Amino acid sequence: MVDVPEAVVLDRDDIARALTRIAHEIAERNAQAGGVAIVGIHRRGVHLARRLQPQLSELLASTRDGDGDVPLGSLDISFYRDDLGLRPEAPVVSGTQLEFAIDATTVVIVDDVLFTGRTVRSAIDALLEYGRPARVQLAVLVDRGHRELPIRPDYVGKNLPTARGERVNVRVSELDGVDAVTISTAAVLA
Repeated sequence: MVDVPEAVVLDRDDIARALTRIAHEIAERNAQAGGVAIVGIHRRGVHLARRLQPQLSELLASTRDGDGDVPLGSLDISFYRDDLGLRPEAPVVSGTQLEFAIDATTVVIVDDVLFTGRTVRSAIDALLEYGRPARVQLAVLVDRGHRELPIRPDYVGKNLPTARGERVNVRVSELDGVDAVTISTAAVLA
């Protein structure tokens, strides 16, 4: 493989601003709603959800007389993917953590990149195993287009039109040591 140059699209500060804006949009849309919960999709969606949760709790507390506690969970979609049998490697299982009831709650699913929509479909399938939420909303850091399923995000940090051959790389400091979103072209064999 030949090293492929990456163009930085969002840096640490850009990501922080995008997440703050998303938190404000979620709070505005759900200020009058009953319960709201944040659920991140493993891997990077979980870390983004962890960053959104305290901001959203604070914003909702200011509009709900101090009652802004927003539960945080994570979804493992490994066994809900429609390409499970097509992948040569075994799925990495991280485990779902939903230590709260989702029935009659607005659940905001958080992911890093929205591409074909298949990951989100898998996340919704996994979520519905745990109950029947009042609503399911979707927050993504990057929407790159190229949908194969009729899925649309409710909250977007950055719309990033890409070519199908390009790759969007989201890095979070918790896993990668840096916060950045980059675009690269497909790797070439040398």
